[in-house]
Amino acid sequence: MIGLLLITHGGLGDALVQCAGHILGQPPPRLAQLGVDAADKPAELLPRARRLLREVDAGAGVLLLADVCAATPANIARQLLEPGRVEGLVGVNLPMLLRALTYREQDLATLMQRAAAGGRDGILSLREACDAPR
Repeated sequence: MIGLLLITHGGLGDALVQCAGHILGQPPPRLAQLGVDAADKPAELLPRARRLLREVDAGAGVLLLADVCAATPANIARQLLEPGRVEGLVGVNLPMLLRALTYREQDLATLMQRAAAGGRDGILSLREACDAPR
């Protein structure tokens, strides 16, 4: 099973993890999050991120999910990348996380493709896709 580590601004990662657990009916294993606050120093968070990475890694690799490209959480995540073993995506949202949780028995490259597609495909018109009242 591929581990998942969310690195996000503030409590976003925690909220996504809580929502995923609610939808799935139980807390997903091998899933952790690191919230980055405005007062945090990235150099001080990096060791914590590395520890969380080790905790979620069962030997099949880890997919990092960050919220915004070029922001502090993504910059921390970039320092953890190891080609073929630790990969990452930015733009995390709940559909992306649910897709990642669903396909993490696949290889890391497939998981990245599926998770990215889940994030994109999860953006729909409420009126058209969800039969909202007009």
